[in-house]
Amino acid sequence: MRRFLKSEAGAAVIWIVAALLLAAVSAPWLYTGGKSLSAAAETGQLPGVLEWLGAACGRSDFDRYFSRALLASALLLLPLLIRRVRALGAGQPVAGLVKLPWSTALFQIAAGCLIAGGMLWALGAVLEELGAYVPKSKPVAFGKLLGKIAIPALVVPLLEEWLFRGLLLGLWLRFAKAPAACIGTSLFFAFVHFLKLPEGEIIADPASPLAGFALLGKVLGHFTEPQFFVTDFATLFFIGMILAWARLRTGALWFSIGLHAGWIAVFKGFNLLHSVVDQHPLRPWWVGESLRSGLLPLLTLALTAALCHLVLPRTNRASP
Repeated sequence: MRRFLKSEAGAAVIWIVAALLLAAVSAPWLYTGGKSLSAAAETGQLPGVLEWLGAACGRSDFDRYFSRALLASALLLLPLLIRRVRALGAGQPVAGLVKLPWSTALFQIAAGCLIAGGMLWALGAVLEELGAYVPKSKPVAFGKLLGKIAIPALVVPLLEEWLFRGLLLGLWLRFAKAPAACIGTSLFFAFVHFLKLPEGEIIADPASPLAGFALLGKVLGHFTEPQFFVTDFATLFFIGMILAWARLRTGALWFSIGLHAGWIAVFKGFNLLHSVVDQHPLRPWWVGESLRSGLLPLLTLALTAALCHLVLPRTNRASP
């Protein structure tokens, strides 16, 4: 353990824990400030941008404030992580990525997006045919649909792939063998996607200095529930493993970015256009609250991984 903590991967783990603790401390302050801004925005006397921000703060729950505090904490502590990694010595680039021609990179993005998005939409179509989902009676406006899909599908894959499969996996690979590195980063990837209150849970006093730690306690308690672990956490873990494997196979992030973008675009789009049928026989084990929850999504991911394995040799991959 001591040797691990003095390694680059250990530095990354310390950075993650420190970011979680800082977020737990700062989230109540952020919540209080956001709600104060929301109250001021209701007077209509603030500049337009602040009124928009105040309205967004008013709509946000405490777990959303926590997620924003976590992102800010991670970015704030990132220079310390980079300095620590440099002090530990290795001269190679942190991520260990290779440079691909733009034509190859674009092809990998497109291939990943089509494979992931196509397989997920096929799952949605099957579930709609089985009656687990029904189209919404009121169609979503095209502009709203495009905005809610395009921005997350463009921004989130770039940020998360650089962080998880670029920086963190690159650091872990210096210390551990590839399987252990992929498992470690995928577990963390899945964990951070569930840093929100489980359904039915509340934080009695979000402005309390201990509210962030209370949220962390409820989140960790949620991981002891077998159904959640099998139908929700396992799916995100498997997604992380596919993305990590794609990064290792290609030596770059482009195919992973394409997969990630395809999943997000279809996930967002399908949810905007369909409603889940609460009492359907397939719920909750075969399909849960969304297309990323349940045993059928897990099976779809396994088929997606198999298809990627067949397609990757045709993407002119470069060896790491």
